[in-house]
Amino acid sequence: MVVLRVTAVHKGFGSRQVLRGVSFEARAGQLVGIVGENGAGKTTLLRILSGDLRPDDGHVDLVGARGYCPQYPVLDEELTVRQHLRLFQVAYRLPSPDRALRLIGTLSAAGYLDAPVKVLSGGTRQKLNLVLALMHDPDVVLLDEPYQGFDWETYLRFWDLARELKDRGRTVIIVSHLAHDTERLDVLHHLRDGTLAPPPAAGTA
Repeated sequence: MVVLRVTAVHKGFGSRQVLRGVSFEARAGQLVGIVGENGAGKTTLLRILSGDLRPDDGHVDLVGARGYCPQYPVLDEELTVRQHLRLFQVAYRLPSPDRALRLIGTLSAAGYLDAPVKVLSGGTRQKLNLVLALMHDPDVVLLDEPYQGFDWETYLRFWDLARELKDRGRTVIIVSHLAHDTERLDVLHHLRDGTLAPPPAAGTA
């Protein structure tokens, strides 16, 4: 089942055309990677997919709820991790924070629940950023450089979590400037010159 369909999306800023007709589809239960050099338009594309930015032309059709993990965490420096979870629990209208707490445990961040964001390392902030995007169990997950700042153990846990989401039929879109662990992905797209190069056919390099 196709849960995300992107059709001929264009986006420019002033005279600079960043996206020049991006089209692709993603199905339920897929791990999809989008890679490209810095400045290629990856974050612009993900912001359009998240609904945070409107395309100049083209359209995005998305089935179900979405979760968005931006590259740079948007957190309140004075609030604790636990207070962030409570805030988003209310925003998502969740009956309890249980799923968020399980995710925090999976990412080995439970020891920071009562610490304010201002004292957290970049890696721990990114863990919270990821949990906030996943705690309502969205159908389509949009991740912008999701593992930046992670140590090796947390990096591996991230992929375990991505596999668990896939196995439950969730669609995970991972944007990165480097094609790490591409064998873990079902589909890999390359963003170049404002368009997506088609993924190679099976059995080709």
